Amino acid sequence: MIEIDGISKAYGDVTVVDNVSMTVDAGSVTVIVGTSGSGKTTLLRMINRLVEPTKGAIRIDGEDNGAIAPHELRRRIGYAIQGHGLFPHRTVADNIATVPKLLGWPQERIKARVEELLKLFQLDPTSFGPRFPHELSGGQSQRVGVARALAAEPNLLLMDEPFGALDPVIRAKAQDDLLAIQKHFGTTIILVTHDMEEAFGLADKIAVMDGGRLLQYATPAEMLANPATDFVASLIGTAERPFRLLSLNRVEAAIETGPAEGAAIASDISQRDALAELLWSGRSALPVTDRDGAVIGRVTVDGLLKRARPE
Repeated sequence: MIEIDGISKAYGDVTVVDNVSMTVDAGSVTVIVGTSGSGKTTLLRMINRLVEPTKGAIRIDGEDNGAIAPHELRRRIGYAIQGHGLFPHRTVADNIATVPKLLGWPQERIKARVEELLKLFQLDPTSFGPRFPHELSGGQSQRVGVARALAAEPNLLLMDEPFGALDPVIRAKAQDDLLAIQKHFGTTIILVTHDMEEAFGLADKIAVMDGGRLLQYATPAEMLANPATDFVASLIGTAERPFRLLSLNRVEAAIETGPAEGAAIASDISQRDALAELLWSGRSALPVTDRDGAVIGRVTVDGLLKRARPE
């Protein structure tokens, strides 16, 4: 658990983070959003002390991070940034092994951990381990960057615009990979982005910042139902709001009785994806199947549009 308690950062007369307090639950994904200059990256970097606060405290599992030597703290916290920050003259395997080597892990343990992470990110250890960063695609580099951040088995992973340089298709896959890895390890993730679509797709809770202040800290559903300020509402977007509501819920919650023809859709996809499939295929209803492939009902355009309207 991360407790951010009245944290502020000022550079001379300019306050870039202003009295922010929030608690991040263990094993959750928290996304910090805001426009450029809102203070979101500075807030993130105060957690691993890349930036020292002017006042306030940050506690990690009850321990004040200011009482821990910076280099020791950073070895306990994974950190992934846009551009991945891979060492260009080290192989993929050596990049991932960086922190475990600093911590003095036995060579066999390091090798096993590198292979485990490469396999989890669907990168064959024999093929990708000996490669250098310039031999990787953008998506592969991103996966290696996150693997390196997770190598020393940190309970906490900080991510600063990690997917910003990726094209939309690779970006969506990278986000799915991240959620799968997060569930596998139970890692607490705090991620900074300016992309609300990304925030709603990844977050258990979203923190909206503007001018250094925390305007709202809530679950995606709470934020959609009750944006705290006009600025938060503008970030969500009036036109996008119904589709964001649909993206938070699975088809299984929208199943109706009745007949439907056409290719079936799975009950565990989002209602937003189901609506897209309905509109793309030009149908008013489609059958829905469970995990075993059995038809359990249907989903309709009218039913989903009703659900898209906030109460």
